[in-house]
Amino acid sequence: MKKENTKDKSQSFLKGAAILGASVVVVRLMGMVYKILLSGMYGGVGTGLFNSAYALYNPLFMLSTAGFPIAISRTVSESIAKKRYRDVRQIHKLSVPIFVIAGLLCFLAMVIGSFIYVKIINAENAIFALLCLSPTIFFGCLMSIYRGYFEGMRNMTPTAISEIIEAVCKLFLGFSASFITMKLCMNEYFSSGYVLGVKCTSEAQANAATIPIAIGAAITGISLGSVFGFLFLFIRYKRGGDGITMQDLRSSPPPKSNGFIIRTLVRTAIPIGLGSIVMSIADMVDSTLIQRQIFKIMENDPDSLLNVYASLIPDEVVYSGSTHTFLYGCYGIAATLMMLVTAVTQVFGTTALPSVTAAWTSGDKRKLKASMETVLRVTVLVTIPSGIGLSVLAEPLLSLIYSSPSVANEVEIGSKVLQVMGISVIFIAISTPLCSMLQAVGRMDVPLKLFVIGMIIKIIINYILVGIPQINIQGANVGSIVCYGFVVVVALFVLCRETKVIPNFASIFVKPLLAALVCGVSAYFAEMFFDVFLYQKIATVMAILTAIFVYVISLFLFRAINREDILQMPKGNKIVKILEKRKLIR
Repeated sequence: MKKENTKDKSQSFLKGAAILGASVVVVRLMGMVYKILLSGMYGGVGTGLFNSAYALYNPLFMLSTAGFPIAISRTVSESIAKKRYRDVRQIHKLSVPIFVIAGLLCFLAMVIGSFIYVKIINAENAIFALLCLSPTIFFGCLMSIYRGYFEGMRNMTPTAISEIIEAVCKLFLGFSASFITMKLCMNEYFSSGYVLGVKCTSEAQANAATIPIAIGAAITGISLGSVFGFLFLFIRYKRGGDGITMQDLRSSPPPKSNGFIIRTLVRTAIPIGLGSIVMSIADMVDSTLIQRQIFKIMENDPDSLLNVYASLIPDEVVYSGSTHTFLYGCYGIAATLMMLVTAVTQVFGTTALPSVTAAWTSGDKRKLKASMETVLRVTVLVTIPSGIGLSVLAEPLLSLIYSSPSVANEVEIGSKVLQVMGISVIFIAISTPLCSMLQAVGRMDVPLKLFVIGMIIKIIINYILVGIPQINIQGANVGSIVCYGFVVVVALFVLCRETKVIPNFASIFVKPLLAALVCGVSAYFAEMFFDVFLYQKIATVMAILTAIFVYVISLFLFRAINREDILQMPKGNKIVKILEKRKLIR
């Protein structure tokens, strides 16, 4: 195996975040295109079936990994800080059987559980999507072996490349398989009146019978992406090495016993894993409750719900009993943009963990404070303007990316959802890096406790509000705001108490908020102005560019970015000199 110098491969927080962030942008854009294409072809019902598959997949995947990728990242980072390189190798060796066994068990659990879950959500035609997604659990576990290991060494590049491979396969293989499946099934109907052996009396019925199968074919591309992503990481590790040299190993003390390392990983992973599992189970319960509550409304008082949306819910959807799936799909269309923001801040959480862990382990309070402030500041600089922008430009943004006339109704419903969801995404996105920093300083139990309490609050609020016809799916956004607002406030308090570090809150939160409010106002009025003279989609793009420009200028005017943050960026020294020359930073 080729060995590389560890110093050359170690990346700063912002450099690692830039690498993973760039990959996330590429991955999420591909994922967005993928969902746009699928939504354009299959509408709200197809989107609802797609999202229902992930509602079961997510908690099982979290259960299969159980926090071990983060535990490995943290333990590897800590061992490297102490120059215990033999421990690092031993951690990797021991992680392989853990992930293989867990992946196989949870893959089987999803296959069996799929048949039960589709009955609970009253959508038995979702079975194709669920079964096609199940292999992703196993190969996702195999990828976790290498992702946590490389991330702990602060080398984010392998993770970034593997994610792009997954996204490319999902987009091209998944959509191609879905398109071909739809074409073949409809051709069969036109030639024989049957779809896969089932007699169809109309084209609409044939289309409805084909959508669940086509969604399953689309999800097959996701499973294939996980296979190729794992193969890349496996070959990368075997051929490129991990950066530990023979000299490192010779100078390293003898490795700790297998039992000690496993106990350390388990002690670290369990609270982290339980926190992730609780979140995923709560999201699954949330998804189930949303659909069941709307299903109950349609059984007991359909007119109250249908009056809210006038003629936006197609008659064929109402008559087929799929209104709950359709509205859940509209919620998912809005969530596509929200997940782009949360994915970026998840990157900050991933890159923050080894950076803050190293500072905490070394006992350097000044370095710890600098690391914490950088993570919080960069997170807030992204989340607050993004959330405000989603709320202000909800309708034009969704119309821009979902341009197909076939989903115009879904976009109109989804834009109302996104207006409130934009506020919730601020708290959701900030919670991830905060909890990663708590894990980095050894308080793995705190995120678990916070998410348990938060998710109980969220489920109660959602159950009550979604069951009110006039509120319906909007209730899920209110639950998210209360839940994650609670998590952010308490997590920040505990982090400050444990580290004895008080960040500069004015610099971290107040200044970016002021700049983001200016950004939101400029976006609103720019959209109104350009819409008078330009085609709507062009007007939306111009409004976005105007808001970004105003936001960047506002950041410098309010002194929301400091010199130390920029120095950690690639080419930071050159950027600092340019900005200092123009007196934009001090």
